[in-house]
Amino acid sequence: MDFSKFLDDNFDVKDWVNGAFKTVQKEAPGKVDSHAATLVMKLQLFIQEVNNAIEETSHQALQNMPRALRDMEALKQEASFLKEQMILVKEDIRKFEQDTAQSMQVLVEIDEVKSRMQMASEALQEADKWSTLSADIEETLKSQDIEAISANLTSMQNSLAMLVDTPDYSEKCVHLEALKNRLEAMASPQIVAAFNSQSVDQARLFVKVFVAVDRMPQLLTYYYKCHKGQLVSLWQELCQSDLSLDHQLREFYDTLLATWHSQVQWTCQVFRNPYEIVTVLQIQTLGAIVPSIPVCLSTAIEKASQEDKLHVLLDLHDSTIHFAKGLEAAMLPHLGETNLVKVTELVAAIHSPYVPYQLQYGDLEGSNLLIQISAIPLERGELIDSVQELSQSVNKVFSLAGSGVDRCVKLTDGLAFCGLLKALKGFFSKYVADFASTLQSIRKKCKLEEIANGSLFQEDWTAFQNSIRIIATCGEILRQFGDFEQQLSNRILSTAGKYLSESYSPRSLTGIQETSCSDKKSSAKNPWQEYHYLLKGNPSEYASLLEMLYTLKEKGTGNFILLSEPRAALARLNQQAHQLAFDSVFLRIKQQLAQVPRMETWNAGTMGETLTEDLPTFSLAPLEYISNIGQYIMSLPLHLEPFVTQEDPALELALHSGKLPYPPEQGDEVPELDNMADYWLGSIARATMHTYCESILQISELTAHATKQLVTDIDYLSNVMDALGLQPSRALQQIATALKAKPEEFRQAAKGLPRRLTSAIAAMRSVPY
Repeated sequence: MDFSKFLDDNFDVKDWVNGAFKTVQKEAPGKVDSHAATLVMKLQLFIQEVNNAIEETSHQALQNMPRALRDMEALKQEASFLKEQMILVKEDIRKFEQDTAQSMQVLVEIDEVKSRMQMASEALQEADKWSTLSADIEETLKSQDIEAISANLTSMQNSLAMLVDTPDYSEKCVHLEALKNRLEAMASPQIVAAFNSQSVDQARLFVKVFVAVDRMPQLLTYYYKCHKGQLVSLWQELCQSDLSLDHQLREFYDTLLATWHSQVQWTCQVFRNPYEIVTVLQIQTLGAIVPSIPVCLSTAIEKASQEDKLHVLLDLHDSTIHFAKGLEAAMLPHLGETNLVKVTELVAAIHSPYVPYQLQYGDLEGSNLLIQISAIPLERGELIDSVQELSQSVNKVFSLAGSGVDRCVKLTDGLAFCGLLKALKGFFSKYVADFASTLQSIRKKCKLEEIANGSLFQEDWTAFQNSIRIIATCGEILRQFGDFEQQLSNRILSTAGKYLSESYSPRSLTGIQETSCSDKKSSAKNPWQEYHYLLKGNPSEYASLLEMLYTLKEKGTGNFILLSEPRAALARLNQQAHQLAFDSVFLRIKQQLAQVPRMETWNAGTMGETLTEDLPTFSLAPLEYISNIGQYIMSLPLHLEPFVTQEDPALELALHSGKLPYPPEQGDEVPELDNMADYWLGSIARATMHTYCESILQISELTAHATKQLVTDIDYLSNVMDALGLQPSRALQQIATALKAKPEEFRQAAKGLPRRLTSAIAAMRSVPY
């Protein structure tokens, strides 16, 4: 039997019993009972053995207990003895310290004296060594062995350090410097040759020598002078060539970039801080070239024509930016090994020639845009050609404005957006002024200011049709201007938003400083990305830029109007176009009504007047002038409908943005507002009635027959208005009331009517009032 399973932590009685009977059931199923009896007997025997083992183990443990107690007692006594010994040792140590304290102090003082004597001995040796070296240096210099001279000078330098307090220390320093100068002068031809030939071994030798004599800056000066001279000579050759300045800059910048790569590779084998050294080389080269880049830029821009100045500047700036990006890509992997102060100086040296132009970008762009818009024709000899030019100018104008935004981003990286907005305001103001001037010219061509004296009535809808095209052009201007302003807001925020820090607070004294400091903390590891000219060049404009960015960010680009003045000017321009269209329609009516006060019909007596005084009014026919007006007004819907029902978003925008003269009177129903054709018809109708009333009030005399004729004309016009679904004006109704009243009833009828109106009609009818 295997009794080891009883020791398992997961022992299960059922599993053990089933396992014990499993084999018996397979081999001899009939012997299960006998097997069970045998198994029980074995378990009883095993239990007895276990009991015996436990009893024996317990007996042995009881016998060993007294022995363990004796061992523990002995250990306790030994621990007590050890404690007593430790106390005695501690007391001995304390007593020894008290007895020997004075002796130890004496030893310390003796040790200090020994150290001073050793230092004095070394100083005497070094002083003696200086004398020996000074005597030998001349012979060493004659040998022209650079390494030997360097070793001698190094030893003298070490000796001199020990002679600081000697009276002739300063004289020795001057003498040592003179010897170093002789060494430098002796080695200079070899140094120049080593740097020019790019000899690594020779250069390493001189680095070792000049480091030893503490003259490393002088060695670097030779290095800078050699390579700077080559680059300056190349620039002078380029300046004397027939190449344009743009090509000269590209050639020179390519050489500078190639020099960076080649010199970094070479200086890594020679100097300990190669990236800083090559950076300084670039800085010194850019500062040493003659003529300087700022002078060349100024000359090139002065030579350029007025319209090409900004384009020349942009082309030159593109060359510089291409070089700057190439140099940044080359330096970026090793930026952590470079002196960031020197990198910042290099970045400033590259970009600084353009700073004066960037600071006055707004003026440059303003002049450029005005020159370009002056080249866009808006007026032609023929009316239809002028209208066509106005329509074609829209895309040209906004293309120019978009190009201005692109130039601002390219030249200033978004820092001159305030100047750009100023330039755009001047640009759109000029366009609006030219557009308005063209509208005035069109008015003259359409003879809208002339009032013909003759009664000949001729319909001409050409001017109105062209006016509607102009209104559609204004609508397209408004639509594109809204899109442009939205795109401009998005562009400003996406391009210049990086200059706005999270901690910026508008109108605070520390706003700019907080922005600057936080920017430096966040990403000061890359001076190429941190450079911008505006903070130092024009702090007030920089503050304005930050405030604009903050407002755009807080309000959203769709809720902040950047160009409010041009927007208002364009709205006024649209209003002028509406007035032009209105006047072109109303001109014929105005010409007919202008003759009303002067018509002889009103005061000319007729032979049968006494017979016709009592005839009813319906027996009279409307005069020709009012018939012409009525027929003209009745034909208006036919001419208005095609222009306001066509699917033209720009025209619809302009029509809804503009306002017509003679709005509905207060309290009148205005169903025509839902339909632009009805709105126009209502405005013209109200203008007709208003002008008609004013013309009637200018009549000097009315006979009885003329009064009835005038009432007939007024009733005819009122019927025309009713037929068009329009209401006669209150003034026209009041005049009709005053004219229809009999002379003896006039005073009563005049009550409640305006005094100006009743006085004029009473005077012309010669009735007492």
